[in-house]
Amino acid sequence: MNKERFSLLLLEPGEVYFEDVSVFLCSETTTNKLIDDEKNQLGRLKVCSKSLVFESKDLTKPLIKLPLKDCSDIKKHNESHYKWLTSRGQNALTITCNQYIEMLEGNTLAPYKFRNVKRIFIFLLNYTNVDVCVRQISQLHSASTLPLAEQNQMIAAIERGRQLLIEFNPLWFEDLSEKIVLEIIGNRITPLVVNPGRIILSNLNLYFQPFNKIEPHLFLKIPLKGIKSITKRRFLLRQVGLELCCKDAVPSGLEVLYLALNTPIERDRLYEVLMNQPCLNLDDSDQGRMTLLWQNGVLSNYDYLLFLNSLADRTFNDLTQYPVFPWVIADYSKEFLDLNDESLYRDLRKPVGALNEERLGRLKDRFKDMPHPRFLYGSHYSTPGFVLFYLVRKYPHFMLCLQNGRFDHPDRMFNCVASVWRNVLSNSSDFKELVPEFYDTNTNGDFLLNAFGVNFGTMSNGSRVGDVVLPPWAKDSKDFVCKLRDALESDYVSKNLHHWIDLIFGYKQSGKNAEEADNLFYYLCYEGAVDLDSVTDCNEKHSLEVQIMEFGQIPKQIFDKPHPQRNPKSGIPKPLAENKVVRRTLNFDLKQRICTHKDAVTAVLVSKQDDSTLNVFSAGRDAILKIHSLTADGESHALMSAALSMSSMALSSIALLHGTSSLALGSWDSSILVYDFECGRTIDQVNGHEDAISCLLWCERNNYLISASWDCCVRIWHIADINPYKTLKPASALVAQLEHDSKVTAVAVSWSLVRSHLEYVSVIWNRDRLCKSVMLEGIQRKFVKYSMRHFIPGSEDLSYRELCLAIDLENLEWRRKKIDAMFIHACLHGQITVGERGTDLICSLQSSQSCNRFLNFLRCLCLSESIFVVGGSRGRLFVWDFVRMSLMQQIDAHKDAISAVAVFDKGENVNIITGSNDRRLILWQN
Repeated sequence: MNKERFSLLLLEPGEVYFEDVSVFLCSETTTNKLIDDEKNQLGRLKVCSKSLVFESKDLTKPLIKLPLKDCSDIKKHNESHYKWLTSRGQNALTITCNQYIEMLEGNTLAPYKFRNVKRIFIFLLNYTNVDVCVRQISQLHSASTLPLAEQNQMIAAIERGRQLLIEFNPLWFEDLSEKIVLEIIGNRITPLVVNPGRIILSNLNLYFQPFNKIEPHLFLKIPLKGIKSITKRRFLLRQVGLELCCKDAVPSGLEVLYLALNTPIERDRLYEVLMNQPCLNLDDSDQGRMTLLWQNGVLSNYDYLLFLNSLADRTFNDLTQYPVFPWVIADYSKEFLDLNDESLYRDLRKPVGALNEERLGRLKDRFKDMPHPRFLYGSHYSTPGFVLFYLVRKYPHFMLCLQNGRFDHPDRMFNCVASVWRNVLSNSSDFKELVPEFYDTNTNGDFLLNAFGVNFGTMSNGSRVGDVVLPPWAKDSKDFVCKLRDALESDYVSKNLHHWIDLIFGYKQSGKNAEEADNLFYYLCYEGAVDLDSVTDCNEKHSLEVQIMEFGQIPKQIFDKPHPQRNPKSGIPKPLAENKVVRRTLNFDLKQRICTHKDAVTAVLVSKQDDSTLNVFSAGRDAILKIHSLTADGESHALMSAALSMSSMALSSIALLHGTSSLALGSWDSSILVYDFECGRTIDQVNGHEDAISCLLWCERNNYLISASWDCCVRIWHIADINPYKTLKPASALVAQLEHDSKVTAVAVSWSLVRSHLEYVSVIWNRDRLCKSVMLEGIQRKFVKYSMRHFIPGSEDLSYRELCLAIDLENLEWRRKKIDAMFIHACLHGQITVGERGTDLICSLQSSQSCNRFLNFLRCLCLSESIFVVGGSRGRLFVWDFVRMSLMQQIDAHKDAISAVAVFDKGENVNIITGSNDRRLILWQN
C-alpha cells in the first residue's frame, strides 16, 4: 500500500471530494492523559459531499469514514472541562455518528468494518477556523437528509460555488508566449472514479487542474507535441468523453488522460480547438490502414483487437466500457494443447450465449413470449462486475469500491478457469467474454495470482481463496497466458476472427442481423436506446445510469458490412517477411543527376536490360524522348535523345511493349506514337483520341494497350502481333471505349487470375471529384462487358494543370492471389488512399492528424514490391513502407514539382528515378 492511503475509490460512486484539514482526533472518553499522546491522533479530515473521512498519520490505524446521512449532530465543541481544548481556544468540532466505517486497518486490503454503534468524534482543527468548517459541513449534512434528486441538486450547487473560488494560476505557464486558447470545466475519468476539475488549453500545453488535492500535483500538464492520439469516447452511453494518449517523452509520465465533459457540445468544442493547434503532431492510425495491416499479417490479432476496442469506445480507464476479448480455447481439461487441432477452439461464428444449443433453445422460447423490447440475453458479455471478477486479485480495491467495501462470496469468485468456462456454457445468465489480460504476455498472467495476499475468504470446501486454478496444460500463469496468446494468433483463429468481429463490433451487433445471429441483448445496452440528456428527473436519470453500469454497454458499431477475412500466413512469401525490418531502415540518397530536358519532365519508365543494367526512359514537354543505361553501381550512360512529335507537342506518357524494343508514347496532339529504340525510328503514329493523351498503359496479357485522354475517354486497343509490330488501326484494334464525364488523368491495370478478365482502376477528374473503379469482363472484339464498381471520394480544389494518379498492386503476386484487387491513389490536396476491392475497405494515409506532413500537393505515385513513392508539387519525395503503411523518409528532391517517378526494386539496391518541372531527372539509391 502507498503511504497516502486515502483515494476516491473509498467514496461512493459520483461522490465529490472537496478539501481536507489538519486535525487531532479524540473520542468522548478523552481525558487529560491524552495530552501526551496527541501525536498519535494527528491526521487529515477529508470533507466530501456525502461523508467525512479521517486519515490518521499512524499507518496502523484504520481510516474512519463518517457517512453524513448517519450523523445526528455536527457542531462546534463548547465544553470546557478538557483543559487541553481550552488552551487551544476551543477550535474543535464535535460530530455524533450512529454508524461509521473502518477501512484499511493495519494498512492492509480487507473488507470494510461497519460499526453500528453511536459514537462522538471530536476533531481539533489545527489551522482552520472551526466556525467556517462547521458551516461548510452543515451544508453538506443538510443535503444528505433530502430525497436523492434534491440532494444531488444541492450538492451540485455547492460544488459549483466552490469551483468558482479556485482559479488557474498563469504563473504555471512555461513562458510569456504561452496563451490560453480555451478554458472549460470537465472531469478526469479513471476506473470507477470521476474527478472534476478545470481544463485549460493553451497554444503549447493542455492542463487539468483538479478542484481538490487528490492528485499528486496541483495540476497535470501535457505538452501538445507529446500527444500521439486523441479519441472521442462515450461515457455512460453519452458522447462526452475525450481520451488523449501521450508519448513516452511526456515529462509528467502520464500515459493516458481520459476526460469527460458535461455536454456533447462542450466535448466537440474542446476536440475541435485542440485539433486546430499547429504544434499538435499526432500518430496515424486510420481504421482502414490498420485493417489492411492486420489482413496482411503485419498486425497481430491481439493488437488489432486492441485497436478495434479503442475505436469502439472501449478503454482501460472505464470499467463500464472495458476492452473485450473472445474466449478462444474451448478445452481446459487436456494435459497437452495441440493448437493445430481445430476441435480445440470455440466457434467464433457464434456469440457465447449460442455456443450451447440446448441453452439457446430455452432462451429462444422465452424470447417468443417476451413483450417488446425483446432480448435473448439479460446479462451482458462485459460489465464492471465481470471485469473485476477476472481482475479482483490484481485490483482488489476496485472490487471493494464497486461492492461497497465487500468482496464477492468466495464460492462465486474466479477460482478456476475450467469451472468458469463450464458456467459460461451452461448457466442461463452467464455470457461473459474475456478481458485483454488473458492474452497479455507482458504481465505474465499476474491477475491470476493473489500477489497481495488478500484474504478473500474461505470457500465451502474449507480452502481459502488463493491463486486461480489453471488447466492441466498450463505450467504456471505465465505459461497459461503465453499459450492463450499463441491460440489467439493461430491459423484457425486468424481465419475466423472476422466472424467474432462482426458480432461485437460489426453489422451483427444490433437489429435484425443481431436477431438472426442470436446476438440480441437488453435494450439499455445499446447506444441511442435512451437519451440521458433529455431525462430531467434526477432520480430517474440516476436509476438509468446505475442500470447502464450493471447491464453493460455494447461497443460502438464500427463496421456496417461483413468484416474482411485475414489472409492466410502462407500467402506472405518468405522474402518479403524477411525484408520487413530492412525495408523500414531504407534510406535513399542522391546517386546521380541522369539528364536534363529542355522543359518539364512528364513521364519516366524503367526496364531491365540485363542482370546488371537498367534502361531509363524519360519524356518531356520539349517533345524529346531520352534513353539512358543505368548500371548496378548507379552510373548512367546516354543511349539516345530523339525528338519524336512532328508537331513538337509535349509527350505525356510512356509504355513499354514488353518483349520488344518498342515504346508507345502519348502526346498532347492526341497522337499515339510507337517508337523502336533499337532502330531509332518511329514505326507508327495514330490519332488515338480527340484531345491530349494523359496516360498510356501496356497490359502484357493478350497485348492490350490502354490509353486515357482529356477527351473524357479511356480506350482499350488490342495489338494482335507485336513481333513484328503492325500498324495500330482503330477500325480493327479498338475493342472498348469507356466514357467519363470529365478528363481522365490516370489509369492503373490489374489482371485477375481468378476471373480471367481485365480489371482496371481509373481515377477521373470531374466536378464531383470522384475516383471510379471499373471492371471489364470477356474483352473481345465483338463482346465487351463492363460495370462501375466503386465511387471513391477524391481530392478538393483540383486545378487544371495538376494531376491525380492511381495505381494497383498487380506486381505483388501474393496479394493478387488472396485479394480481389488493391489500389492506391494520391490526390492533389495531400491525401493518399489505399483500398481493397471486394471488401469496400478504404483507408486514408493522410488525415487531420498528419496534415502537417503534406504541405504540398501530391502529383505522382509509383509502387514497388514493398514501398511506394509519392512526388509532391514542391519538389518533396515521400517514401512509404507499403507493408506497414508508414512513412519511411521525406526527401527534398527537386526545386520544382516532381512530375514523374519510377521505382525499380528487384535486388539489394532499390532505385528511384524522379523527373521534375525543373527539367532534371535524378537517380536515388538506398
